[in-house]
Amino acid sequence: MTADRESGLAHGGSEAEELVTIAKFLEPVNAQLAKGMLESAGIESFLQGENANSMMAFAFRARLQVQRSDEAAARELLAVFLADEGEEVSTDEL
Repeated sequence: MTADRESGLAHGGSEAEELVTIAKFLEPVNAQLAKGMLESAGIESFLQGENANSMMAFAFRARLQVQRSDEAAARELLAVFLADEGEEVSTDEL
């Protein structure tokens, strides 16, 4: 799993807020678990490329995205979650 700063736009309410990719997952199930963990903590998250990843996993990664305003909290929770699961977070691109 790697993390980076790819972004998009979320269209919530009257303003669009920038989305930030906080992690990429090879396995869609791991992306779903991380998304569920963030949402249970009250952080809205989105998966991009999850279906493409299911068809051609070697070519695509499922991207976990959050609103920029939630980025710091989401990264902190994700690091704890991945450490508990025995996975390491790549800090190369954080």
